[in-house]
Amino acid sequence: MHVYLLDYSCLQPPPSYRVPTAGLFEHLSLLDCFDDQSVDFMSKVVAASGMGDETCLPPSLHYLPPITEHPACLEEARLLMFPTIDNLFAKTRVKPDDVDLLVVNCSGFCPAPSLSAMVVNRYALREDVKSFNLSGMGCGAGAIAVDVARGAMLAGSARCALLVSTEVVSTGWYAGRDRRKLLLNCFFRMGCSAVLLTNRGAAVKQALYKLVRLLRTNRAFDDRGYRAGYRKEDEDGITGFSIERDWFDVAPEVLRANVVALGRTILPANERIRYMVMSVWRDWRKAIQHFCLPASGRVVIEKIGKGLGLGDMEMEAARMTFHRFGNQSSSSMWYQLAYEEAKGRVVEGERVWQVALGSGPKCSTLVWECLRRPPAGKVAAAVKGPWASSIHRYPVTCDGWESKTD
Repeated sequence: MHVYLLDYSCLQPPPSYRVPTAGLFEHLSLLDCFDDQSVDFMSKVVAASGMGDETCLPPSLHYLPPITEHPACLEEARLLMFPTIDNLFAKTRVKPDDVDLLVVNCSGFCPAPSLSAMVVNRYALREDVKSFNLSGMGCGAGAIAVDVARGAMLAGSARCALLVSTEVVSTGWYAGRDRRKLLLNCFFRMGCSAVLLTNRGAAVKQALYKLVRLLRTNRAFDDRGYRAGYRKEDEDGITGFSIERDWFDVAPEVLRANVVALGRTILPANERIRYMVMSVWRDWRKAIQHFCLPASGRVVIEKIGKGLGLGDMEMEAARMTFHRFGNQSSSSMWYQLAYEEAKGRVVEGERVWQVALGSGPKCSTLVWECLRRPPAGKVAAAVKGPWASSIHRYPVTCDGWESKTD
């Protein structure tokens, strides 16, 4: 049985939600919850991260002080999910009644009724739809949602799955002074993706991609890894998500374990022999042509890319996605795929590797094979998706990043 990707959609937030870097610095300096040292720290982090001036925050975080109460978070969830799903249904002409399985993932915001229940209610999905809501899994949850759908299809309980990946950043806003928790204020921005999967054989004629490999690795059994990224209160009782120093050691370890396992199954035979003899984990171009890496800032992207032996072109999608949209958590890998498609680079028969790192920590990877390429000539606006208004300006050079043009 094969799992096919019919199509996907990524939210393009309205221009009125933009947060230019200079405006963000001014905004932070006007908030009483931050002292001068905290503002200076966040300003330096953002300035060095490689983030551009078009990233977006929800309306609730534009207020002074930001509004982070439950109703504002619910409204943000609606702003994220519903336009994205609307666009996907319109593109594919799939009807809500066709959906057998729904998986919604959002790490930090867990309302009752759940986000998945909100989607079921909005689109009047069938009473027998199988609905799942994933939380607490960080940036890696988008790939896990694909695994949930694949499992249901293998069990014969679903034929068409709708997956929604997002993050409600209002609920994660930290109004304290612990630098380990301030990092989320610096990087996370609005983003949402909606994906339609099916295992119907007839879908191969309409599908964009076929799932070739899915692999998950985690380190939650190790206390050091388990506490490397942790949501807890600071000494003043203010809740925030801490990124500990151990994260930068543990994350590469779980990534390495995942990559080595993947290499044994997907690389050509001669390369697998090299793995057995030398545990080499480089030169992926022999099996994969396009890479969607964790888009968590310049340092993370470059460490992962260079560790995999990738060059500027292979890291470009992650770099430019972070520059244009910021860290969008679990939906980022779909914005990167949209970037590659908007550039007209993905052709039939080529493979795309999506790498997702999440709290735990965990690493999940998806490998897709392209079944049909975008229309010949100028790529249509629908194919460009969230990049329709800006792809002509990319790649850009900033903070030492330099990507080669086509």
